[in-house]
Amino acid sequence: MKGCWAKYAVTGALFALLAGCSSKPTDRGQQYIDGKLDQPLALVNQPNAKGRPVNGKDFVDQVGEIKSASPRMFARQNSTYSSIESWLMSGGDTRQLRQFGLDAFQMEGVDNYGNVQFTGYYTPVIQARYTRQGEFQYPLYRMPPRSKGRKLPSRAEIYAGALDDRYIVGYSNSLIDNFMMDVQGSGYVDFGDGRPLMFFGYGGKNGHGYYSIGKTLIDRGEVKREDMSMQAIRKWADEHSSYEVRELLETNPSFVFFKPENFAPVRGASAVPLVAKASVAADRSLIPPGSVLLAEVPLLDNNGKFTGKYEMRVMVALDVGGAIKGQHFDIYQGIGPDAGHMAGFFNHYGRVWVLRAAPGAGTSLFSGS
Repeated sequence: MKGCWAKYAVTGALFALLAGCSSKPTDRGQQYIDGKLDQPLALVNQPNAKGRPVNGKDFVDQVGEIKSASPRMFARQNSTYSSIESWLMSGGDTRQLRQFGLDAFQMEGVDNYGNVQFTGYYTPVIQARYTRQGEFQYPLYRMPPRSKGRKLPSRAEIYAGALDDRYIVGYSNSLIDNFMMDVQGSGYVDFGDGRPLMFFGYGGKNGHGYYSIGKTLIDRGEVKREDMSMQAIRKWADEHSSYEVRELLETNPSFVFFKPENFAPVRGASAVPLVAKASVAADRSLIPPGSVLLAEVPLLDNNGKFTGKYEMRVMVALDVGGAIKGQHFDIYQGIGPDAGHMAGFFNHYGRVWVLRAAPGAGTSLFSGS
């Protein structure tokens, strides 16, 4: 790999909790079958991939969201989107991409052998109340004003009450739930009053560096590196006192603030509503927003173990994350505990080809209303 990770919460990639820098973990899907690649994106005649995309409808739905929310992005990428839809409607055979005016650029992967890292993120749903009561004791905060030349308080200082109560937007019943939503960068909140869930969007952060609590647990010898996952962190929290949980969380000084919104969909950094497993967070310096990926994604069992099988997906880069650099994508898994279950396990490898309309290709199929 190309170094360990430092987290910046926009997408809140779960892998940042996991703190794992390891070499060539073949049980995580590294394949080593494409030979050494010497450039980040290499034009190939056709992808060396088996199978056809399983999520054609989701891709079309995601493009529809782009068209509605970001006309400029849609116009910039429409020839690619249209060519891909034509290809999908004709069966999605990877051997036929060129017949539909599409170029495929293979990514070199984290090891220069085509193995691209996949992690997962999701949108949590947590319970809260508007006032402190009973078990609902843990504040959620909106972004306070930032004084020029002064840092906002660290996580430990915020937990100790450094922020005024007027910045509190609710109280949850779980400090670890607050932290998980913090890492994801957004979430839905159920205030228990019968109203629709309220979306807590990313409102900013305190400016302190992110430090992985997963790495802390590994370094302490409390969780084995190979067992580290979101589920392992939750299990550890369940088995320890609230004081010990708080002490662990305070080892990460970074803190995320939220912006409550009524009737809001989950949006990525491109301000486009996200479709589960059809959108990813990517490194914008390498993959421009709106780019389409043909990805060979490793399939995991319900315990997060690699099954030895893959599926092909077409996905759009619509989000970012400070820890998502280079040959690494964070796949949006959806909303709620089931999505979180799989997102918490994902730290595996597959292959990726960036699809682009060849010069002069693409007749718009999305231009109509």
